[in-house]
Amino acid sequence: MQGMQAAGSAAVIMGNHELNAIGYATRGGDGRWLRRHSRKNAAQHAAFLAQIGWDTPGHREAVEWFRSLPVTVDLGGIRVCHAWWDDRLIAAARAGSDANGRLSEDYLRASFGKGSAAYTTLEGLTKGLEAELPDGASFVDHGGVERREVRVRWWDEDATTFREAAIVPEAQRARVPHIALPPGALPGNPSPVPVFVGHYWFNGTPAPQNANTAVLDYGAAIKGPLVAYRWSGEDVLSNDRLVWVG
Repeated sequence: MQGMQAAGSAAVIMGNHELNAIGYATRGGDGRWLRRHSRKNAAQHAAFLAQIGWDTPGHREAVEWFRSLPVTVDLGGIRVCHAWWDDRLIAAARAGSDANGRLSEDYLRASFGKGSAAYTTLEGLTKGLEAELPDGASFVDHGGVERREVRVRWWDEDATTFREAAIVPEAQRARVPHIALPPGALPGNPSPVPVFVGHYWFNGTPAPQNANTAVLDYGAAIKGPLVAYRWSGEDVLSNDRLVWVG
């Protein structure tokens, strides 16, 4: 992918894995890693480091390339981000970026400080919109971690309950309460042109989520299909423009 970008045949954006890899390999001003080397975080990085090594020239080159990636791409007729298109967050990220979309070093470092504005921005853009589950409810994610906040279908203005809106493994859906979402919990997609995102590891036959939103991640890294959309200038997304292999 890096070679395709260098050749001008691909545009590449930063996702949560690239962001996490930056933090895992970068120390803060206090000498501590921006992303802790905990057992959970080490497991998340294990496959990447098994291929590239720790603190090797290839590892350092990869992390530096990750730093250069923009968090969104706006091509006029279509827009791309990793997890959640939100105009306010995108404006905030652009304010922390140079003319090429590269986030400043200060902004990147600040994004690992939980509660900071930069943290809120990059968490949203690269990991999606989350809602706190009511009444102490929880579920177990695909990594075996118990969670009390759930990612939601931010584009789906028809979902009315936590269970309908939740993006969870199907085996865990019954653990999500089937009670009403608070007003405004799902903002919808504000973009006037189609938006493409990844991140969510969907199952089933690929299809657009609505007229202007398509999730293209169907778990290619875990033996699912590699999905693409062949855009030809249309304003409304169509099933017949989706293609996949595997």
